[in-house]
Amino acid sequence: QVQLVESGGGLVQAGGSLRLSCAASGGTSASYSMAWFRQVPGKERDFVAAISWGGTRIYYVDSVKGRFTISRDIAKMTLYLQMNSLEPEDTAVYYCAAAPRFLSGTDYARLQAYDYWGQGTQVTVPS
Repeated sequence: QVQLVESGGGLVQAGGSLRLSCAASGGTSASYSMAWFRQVPGKERDFVAAISWGGTRIYYVDSVKGRFTISRDIAKMTLYLQMNSLEPEDTAVYYCAAAPRFLSGTDYARLQAYDYWGQGTQVTVPS
């Protein structure tokens, strides 16, 4: 069983930056695809960014391209999301997700493709 714990959320002014972390524990040495999703109250959980185990494949939703960077430290079993030039529209609870398999194409953006989820961390960017 894999456990995911997010941290790094908070309140930041528009134009500011935050770095989210997701620490993974448990599970096996199998390769994992990992991703960040976000959700605002009353709406569906939306895809933000994803990365393959080796880091060779990275995907972003259009609205964060050029502002957010997903990365991972395999030795530390930690996933990161560097968020720059934050906008009020980025306000949400951010969730880390992991899938013990290779994901391809549009599967990276599908909620159902992921087996494990963290508890979420709140990011607030006041307007």
